[in-house]
Amino acid sequence: MLLVASKWDDLEQWMEGQQLPRGFELLREPDWVERYVRKMLTKALPEAAGVMIGSHTASISETRHFVIVKIKLPSDFEREQLRLFVREDRLRLEGLPSGKSEIIKLPKLVKPRISKTLLKDGVLQVKLQKRPVNRSYHEASIRW
Repeated sequence: MLLVASKWDDLEQWMEGQQLPRGFELLREPDWVERYVRKMLTKALPEAAGVMIGSHTASISETRHFVIVKIKLPSDFEREQLRLFVREDRLRLEGLPSGKSEIIKLPKLVKPRISKTLLKDGVLQVKLQKRPVNRSYHEASIRW
């Protein structure tokens, strides 16, 4: 993973130095590029996307208003130990066997306090409401 991060940093530095034509400024934003690559990989290889998310089998799907994450839990997990924490950009699952935890990055920002979970047949399904995009501008004061 460190090797991938290093190459990503190299790409980011290279993009900063490029004289891109007008309209290509968006390519200099690493978050946008990361989201684009993640989206393309998920579309091209939906089965592999779950493997890339974490060590357990997890799959992510989206509807217009929701992000749905399905996580196949190991057979030896203890129900009493399992805890799920939701952040606007990721999930953290704790209480897995051997005291392990898993972090799953979400493709869209969500409302952390609004979620529905269901554990059935060893699969934890988490339905999260997407956070709406606020497209209005707010004036920021400029210090002189």
